[in-house]
Amino acid sequence: MIAQVNLGGSFTLAGTSVTLKRIGYGAMQLAGSGVWGPPRDMDAAVAVVREAIALGINHIDTSDFYGPHITNQIIRQALHPYPENLTIVTKVGAVRGADASWNPAQSPTELRQAVHDNLSNLGVDVLHVVNLRRWGDGPSEGSIAEQFTALAEMQQQGLIRHLGLSNVTAAQVEEARAIAPVVCVQNQYRTHLGSIK
Repeated sequence: MIAQVNLGGSFTLAGTSVTLKRIGYGAMQLAGSGVWGPPRDMDAAVAVVREAIALGINHIDTSDFYGPHITNQIIRQALHPYPENLTIVTKVGAVRGADASWNPAQSPTELRQAVHDNLSNLGVDVLHVVNLRRWGDGPSEGSIAEQFTALAEMQQQGLIRHLGLSNVTAAQVEEARAIAPVVCVQNQYRTHLGSIK
């Protein structure tokens, strides 16, 4: 096994005591081709997740719409019961169609269902961090108050520990912060040379 190295250092989520290493594990590709269905080799997928943690990774980025459901089920199989220092950050705001399409799921009812799906497939009673993922190829203006309020209500019910945002504008961050604390923002980093996810 390779020795643990904390490349990039660590940071603490805003307003929390949660300290994460800057390099985490993005679980999107654990599912099958096109982030759809199971992987060709389930044992290898489980081994990858376990090795990431063995190398010192202490946060995983996931979503129950990866697979759908498959990625979170792999994480659960690999790591449950979870290490105390592991933070799982998940996203809500989309669903997969029967044709493997990616579709918005932004209504409060859909967001509540997504939170419950994440809880069930990860096998936990509370989610560490839930990011509201705005729909679209990039951030676009528009109110997120209804959606973020629905998540804040689930946080008050004890189903979510911390809230974050994904694919949002600066104005949307400020709108959300007026509703509940925002501990992280996950946006695509774009440069004139292209983009990095």
